[in-house]
Amino acid sequence: MEMQLETKEVAVAYDGYTAIEGVSFSLRPGEIGCLLGPSGCGKTSLLRAIAGFEPLLHGEIRLRNETVSVPGKTLATERRRVGMVFQDFALFPHLSVEKNIAFGLKHQTEKQRDERVNELLRLVGLEHLKKSYPHELSGGQQQRIALIRAMAPRPNILLMDEPFSSMDAELREQLAREVRELLKRDGITAILVTHDQLEAFALADVIGVFGNGKLHQWDSGYQIYHKPANRFVADFIGHGVMLPGEVVNDNQVETEMGVFNGALPEDCDSGNKVEVLLRPDDVIHDDDSDTKLEVTAKAFRGAEYLYTLALPSGRSILCMVQSHHNHNIGERIGIKLDIEDLAVFPASENTSSKFINQNHEISS
Repeated sequence: MEMQLETKEVAVAYDGYTAIEGVSFSLRPGEIGCLLGPSGCGKTSLLRAIAGFEPLLHGEIRLRNETVSVPGKTLATERRRVGMVFQDFALFPHLSVEKNIAFGLKHQTEKQRDERVNELLRLVGLEHLKKSYPHELSGGQQQRIALIRAMAPRPNILLMDEPFSSMDAELREQLAREVRELLKRDGITAILVTHDQLEAFALADVIGVFGNGKLHQWDSGYQIYHKPANRFVADFIGHGVMLPGEVVNDNQVETEMGVFNGALPEDCDSGNKVEVLLRPDDVIHDDDSDTKLEVTAKAFRGAEYLYTLALPSGRSILCMVQSHHNHNIGERIGIKLDIEDLAVFPASENTSSKFINQNHEISS
């Protein structure tokens, strides 16, 4: 199958500093990708290289089987047929909504421009704002207009750099779902850059987890959550605890919570010290269970509580429970484990259990 976008061992450097290195992935026509990672990890540098704003130190970028970037040769941005949506939307304040959308359609007839503008405004339900100006629109409306302006020329690929960052969390996730629907309807291939996991899960078909200039995993949201490729991905995505264990055989690890069964990495030999990733959704609240653990902290999440539970060793695990089960700190609750995907990593120097993804605080 023809790929809409391919990057092969891409590296980008600034003033001798390598911002990204060895990045390879591809997108099929109509597929939506996401570059997800913390600030400063290199994801925007890669987006700029795909757009043609940054030259390559190593590697190759191809759009629709055409090489557009190699070291020493960069096809101009305007010849790549890429669309861009920025954090600040960058709408032209002196142009009306319809003229903003039609800006990239200069080579079409007036009738063709009007048809495309009207089609896109109907798509986002903003036909009534056709004659309005950007300052008369809400933030969400500006975002939609910026998006369809970029979609208007039907680019080979649409690049979105943190387009929802100025909005509150609830609106970000809602708009991400709406944008996904629009892109799928129009069959446009796209890449989103974000640090927000929920935004990435809501919008993307495939997600690339970035850290320290490297692409650690390029996979579906399900896979990076349940089957992280390495400890960096496990730490960055979602909540969880690393629980110390010891390899028993090719498919078993013994921990203080019992023996876990599942596929282990090839380099995990019998007797090896390891750590098992335990997600809150692996720990099921069960009043009938003989295993009772003390609640040491709780965090209200609306529909759910995230409980911190103490193990007999003094280590802790996390458990997500429907919020009508409102237990007090110090109370003991029954739990059972339901682990479908076993994620095991070599033990770190500190093998005591620790919470991962510290940007999600748990409070008492």
